Amino acid sequence: MIGKRAPDFDSKAFVDGKIEDFRLSKLRGKWVVLFFYPADFTFVCPTEIEGFAEKYADFKKAGAEIVAVSRDTVYVHKAWVENDKRVAKAKYPMVEDRKGEISRDYGVLDDSSGNSHRGLFIINPEGIIKYMVVTDDNVGRSTDETFRVLAALQTGGLCPVDWEPGKATLKV
Repeated sequence: MIGKRAPDFDSKAFVDGKIEDFRLSKLRGKWVVLFFYPADFTFVCPTEIEGFAEKYADFKKAGAEIVAVSRDTVYVHKAWVENDKRVAKAKYPMVEDRKGEISRDYGVLDDSSGNSHRGLFIINPEGIIKYMVVTDDNVGRSTDETFRVLAALQTGGLCPVDWEPGKATLKV
């Protein structure tokens, strides 16, 4: 999927206390961190929702939007936000993928469980996928590493192993 146009989608999303219509292509012009997680009301997932919520301002300052997707409905997202103080920190869209079409389009649908795997995609302002990682469901992602990769991609340069924002890129 790297280098390909990110599959667009229309769905409902729970965003900062409201249910809204959501379309990924409306975020063109911004970097997007799109992440999939298995299910609401689970164990690892709220730690990720909270982690991205706590770094949301940093991502926005870097010109990026965060979007979370699971197979749960917006009503389940709403109930989760109302019942878990960690998840309540999220002000970014939590998109429903009730039919699994979004998860399937991004290659993260687990047919055996019906849930999404933990997939993360960084999409550039032109709508092109520049980074992706899919992990086992029991391993949460690092928001610091996601931010580091976003910053590296935004340099447009060659970034060596363990590159950090503010460091020099490689010269050709």
